[in-house]
Amino acid sequence: MQLNCAFEYISMRRQFAVDWLIRAQDATPDGGFSYGYYFRGVPFTRMKFGWRESYIETTGYIAEAFFDLAARRQDESYGERALRAANWLLTRQNEDGSFSNDRYTQNEGIVFDTGQVLFGLVAAFKHTDEEEYLTAARRAADWLVQKLDPDGAWRRNTHNSCVHTYNTRTAWAVLELSRVYPNSYYELAARKNLDWALTQLNGTDLFENCGFTPGDTAFTHTIAYAIRGLLEGGLILGDQNFLGAAQRAAHRVAEYLRKDGFLPGDINENGGANTRYACLTGNCQMAIIWYKLFEETGDRFWLECADAALSFASHHQNTGSKNQGVRGALAGSYPFWGKYTPLAYPNWATKFLLEALLQKEALILREQN
Repeated sequence: MQLNCAFEYISMRRQFAVDWLIRAQDATPDGGFSYGYYFRGVPFTRMKFGWRESYIETTGYIAEAFFDLAARRQDESYGERALRAANWLLTRQNEDGSFSNDRYTQNEGIVFDTGQVLFGLVAAFKHTDEEEYLTAARRAADWLVQKLDPDGAWRRNTHNSCVHTYNTRTAWAVLELSRVYPNSYYELAARKNLDWALTQLNGTDLFENCGFTPGDTAFTHTIAYAIRGLLEGGLILGDQNFLGAAQRAAHRVAEYLRKDGFLPGDINENGGANTRYACLTGNCQMAIIWYKLFEETGDRFWLECADAALSFASHHQNTGSKNQGVRGALAGSYPFWGKYTPLAYPNWATKFLLEALLQKEALILREQN
């Protein structure tokens, strides 16, 4: 009975998230997913109150999530939405193969954004077997490999023109392409970046250079990006160094987890934590990582961490508002005015909530069987 109740609760929350993401896509005219719903705007710019324009970067990995939904739910309507998003992304690819963020650059690619779109292009190829998606994915990966420095770090064409350890997630995307289009060139480049990331894990098992700007304290959002890239890269490559580093970092973050599932919104490389707010996106991402570690190791410590983090985030999912721009969404921060994307419901927060809820659903079903 308890498992049935838990499954019904998780499934309800999952559907709220899916419905909101559908509205985020329908709010735009081009097939991409809106940045999200914002309660703040900037006069005379595209940063407006309410639904914002499509976001290239996150449309990439939300498309991947919708392809996954189509397979899990046996409902091709999700696949059709994912293809709409993927087809829009094809129109936004630069001549050199990269993808931009128009808020920062015009027709100049950004490494992280290109990596996240790569997830969607690979998923579109796997779903359709259409060469146009593979060709676009290869062009993106070729550009990424070209931009990699000899030591394995991406320093050129990066957000705020600085190095970011969380580009391990970009290396993971390149490895996903190498799984459908085997190429030692791609695998070597991704491995080099993950090797470099190991040098950024300090004596406290926290990452250096994991913020948006040099010396910046890292949000749990970007910390989780870095850990996830190492974890997934380690699983694909069968590399125990990457897996061990990801596990140590995940354990370190777990030390900050309260019993109610609250995680500090940001943690600096020396271990100082900001407990005035939670970065709800980071909560969901860490839950995903901890669920994966539970699946890999069977250690219930990871399951307990994941359940607590997901419980906290899902509790703060908005399921009661009459405003359809809000209903079903997850805010950037708790409290709503917290430091990470304040006064907003960014699409990636709800995307990672959805992913964590799907993992929990699958675990409950496994226990029931």
